[in-house]
Amino acid sequence: MKIGQRRSKQRELILEELKGVTCHPTADELYELVRKRLANISLGTVYRNLELMASNGVILKIESGGKNRFDGNAMPHPHMRCTECGKVDDITFDVNVPIPDQLEAKGYKITGCTIEYYGLCPECKNSC
Repeated sequence: MKIGQRRSKQRELILEELKGVTCHPTADELYELVRKRLANISLGTVYRNLELMASNGVILKIESGGKNRFDGNAMPHPHMRCTECGKVDDITFDVNVPIPDQLEAKGYKITGCTIEYYGLCPECKNSC
């Protein structure tokens, strides 16, 4: 999959940092990670590149809970969002037949998926 119109060191570094974490960071959080390796990068550059990569299907943009978060795993998969701290985790289910396969067998073309559960993460639950 193409990252965007052209390759750039900044875009590749943003993608590398995003794929290196599992915390589904916001653009601001990812900016702080990228800035450790490329001090002169701007927050606007991070935002623009994340939007471009999300629109090209290279990454997932998780739009919920008031803050956009990003996922380096572009394959459709469900998430769990803590309503207290905003943390987003990947979740998996054990199913016999994958839902996309069932829908495609009926003639649908799956182009994306957003599944999100709401509640408290273990840390927030234990602090209540």
